[in-house]
Amino acid sequence: MASGKQEWPEVGDLVIATVENVMDYGAYVRLDEYDKKGLLHISEISSSWIRNIRNFVREGQKVVLKVLRVDAEKEHVDLSLRRVTKREKIEKIMSWKKERKAETLLRSVAEKTSLTPEEVYEKAGALMEKEYGLYEAFEKAVKGGAEVLTKIGVPEELAAALAEVAEERIHIPMVKVKGIVELRCMKPNGIEILKKAFLNAKKAEKSKDAKLRFYVVAAPKYRIEVLAENYKHAETVLQEVGEKVVSNVVKAGGQGSFRREK
Repeated sequence: MASGKQEWPEVGDLVIATVENVMDYGAYVRLDEYDKKGLLHISEISSSWIRNIRNFVREGQKVVLKVLRVDAEKEHVDLSLRRVTKREKIEKIMSWKKERKAETLLRSVAEKTSLTPEEVYEKAGALMEKEYGLYEAFEKAVKGGAEVLTKIGVPEELAAALAEVAEERIHIPMVKVKGIVELRCMKPNGIEILKKAFLNAKKAEKSKDAKLRFYVVAAPKYRIEVLAENYKHAETVLQEVGEKVVSNVVKAGGQGSFRREK
């Protein structure tokens, strides 16, 4: 699949590599993300004394390495294992897994739309990668729907297919908070005023990475539910939405109040 990734890594980059050959002086590896070869010298495997190199690396093993030197002319890359921190290793593996999953999702979209994976990347993937990061764009589509993609230039039909695949294949853990608004409007068009108040509040919060749901409890009480990735954000959105709904009704000549539901 076509990709925006450069041909060679840069010094200091973290890379995923597969150990191919282990020698007494080090290990030859394949850089999975670049399809290039590299050398992990024994001096860069561990800070401690190495009695048996195979106690540290073995053929077929996936490792996270740091790039020390790159000689594109000689097609040679020097790498280090001992200079990779535990945190860097975890973050790189997570990032790599997301990249691979994103490519799988693009292939699924290709099957759904009868396009080739390369065409999907050209028409949508490149834009998604540039604006958000490829996997992150799929996550945003789960939260915000196809509109998140169309606003960066992805064609509507393709954006819809991308959002559909994202919703099917990506599960984002969400927390839920609830609140109650009590609304009264005695004007002849009171029902329309209430509907418009909820609609306008929802539109105002559409880009806040949260999902809103409204339910009738028993007039004049209405429940607001907010789904978001963490409680702090969910609470903020709930408060803003509750206040906006009440404010919209009051401005139209009605009355209202909001309270957080435990």
